[in-house]
Amino acid sequence: MKIKIFAIGKIKEKYLKDGINEYLERIKPYSQIEIIEVNDEPIVDNPHPSEIKKAIDIEGQRVLKLLKTNDYLIGLDLNKKEMSSPDFADYLSKKFVSGGSNISFVIGGSYGLSDELKNRCNDSISLSKMTFLHQMTRLILLEQIYRAFKINRNETYHK
Repeated sequence: MKIKIFAIGKIKEKYLKDGINEYLERIKPYSQIEIIEVNDEPIVDNPHPSEIKKAIDIEGQRVLKLLKTNDYLIGLDLNKKEMSSPDFADYLSKKFVSGGSNISFVIGGSYGLSDELKNRCNDSISLSKMTFLHQMTRLILLEQIYRAFKINRNETYHK
């Protein structure tokens, strides 16, 4: 099994980097995992909607160039289905079967995913209807992936 996470933007805060590295280490016994950072597009303060669209289109193209045709891609999208942790564990297990042993996630930039990138996704999920700092999404996703492995193997993990 191999998981790739395409993430637009870089992590700046040390506490987030530390948390991300902790969960990458925790996941390694269960699966190969790789984070591919893609540069976000600089954008002015108070941008016009057309400037936002242009930026997310450029970011989307950067991700699309890195994808392989057989990558099973799951987009993170606020407007898609939410799941409990046990439901996500079941979902992930089924995706490893139906999507092959390689699954990729894509985390958009501050303004989300481009339409073209959304259309390339094989599926989309929401981590929550709550709003998080964009950079926290990577840590939250990694924790849920780790939790899913623990659930699927009936191993103890705090509730």
